[in-house]
Amino acid sequence: MRYLRLLLVLAAVAAAAAGAYWWWFGRPVPVATVQPTRGDAAELVYANGVVEPRYWAKVTPLVRERIVERCDCEGAEVTRGAVLGRLDTREAEATLAELEARRRLALADRDRIAALVGRNIAAGKELDRTRSDLAQIEALIVGQKARLENYVMRAPMDGTVLREDGEVGEIAEPGEALFWVGRPFPRVVIADVNEEDIPRVAVGQRALLRSDAFVDRSLESIVDNITPKGDPVAKTYRVRLMLPDDTPLMIGMSVDVNIVVRVSADALLVPSVALDGDRLYVVEGGVAERRAVRPGIRGTEATEILSGLDPGARVISPYPETLADGARVEVTAGAAGRAE
Repeated sequence: MRYLRLLLVLAAVAAAAAGAYWWWFGRPVPVATVQPTRGDAAELVYANGVVEPRYWAKVTPLVRERIVERCDCEGAEVTRGAVLGRLDTREAEATLAELEARRRLALADRDRIAALVGRNIAAGKELDRTRSDLAQIEALIVGQKARLENYVMRAPMDGTVLREDGEVGEIAEPGEALFWVGRPFPRVVIADVNEEDIPRVAVGQRALLRSDAFVDRSLESIVDNITPKGDPVAKTYRVRLMLPDDTPLMIGMSVDVNIVVRVSADALLVPSVALDGDRLYVVEGGVAERRAVRPGIRGTEATEILSGLDPGARVISPYPETLADGARVEVTAGAAGRAE
């Protein structure tokens, strides 16, 4: 009797162990699958850009001085040479007045020595000295008058005053842009492209733009120019992209730029998250099979598959990191779909 009870207990333990083994090792693993789709795959180069006028220039002071006049003409049309602002010239004019006073004295000294030389009282070299002193002072006067022009800020071209900074009474610093003058159209996007991507960019390529100001609009541009010399510090190259005249993008807006390098039409696509390098899993007869494929263009959402995958295959997505090759799987309800 005791042996019979022992046999029953051992049988129960074995049954429980068999059930646990089936639960942990024989039970199908739930997975989600997608079917590959057909569509266009685009190879893109990403960059950040800023909208700017095609033709424009900054107006900056050349001297450090107080602003005494400003045109208050932001948005107005101006012609080349028009006065946009003035700086305080009192100190510079005082220097000019001092030089002119010295010139008058030098003139009087020259005339006096010339009269003495005419009466053989002074030597000719004294007259030469006074003439040299006068010439030096006159050169200083010419230079000072030219420097006075630095206190006037003028429009460098015909166009529109796109922006105006600085207020009357403030100190203007040399090199600080106080006015932006240019033509509102045409407009371009100035983008910085990483040096490892620039060999794939060429003039004439189409670019897709995204702006936070126009999230629902499709915006495009064309690569117009690539700077021959890059920035060795930032490791970027400047690329200009021409915008159409009817673009809604305003000067100064930032945009995300995707330059279309290559397009593969009617490509076989799977979600990018379904791939681990060049491998993915497909479901065949309730079993997960790991396949080696040849990927083409890789995108953030989908990746082109050039070979190694049947268009009707069921691809496990996302890629199951812990799933063993040949493991039994079960497609969960509502988990099957199509790659977009």
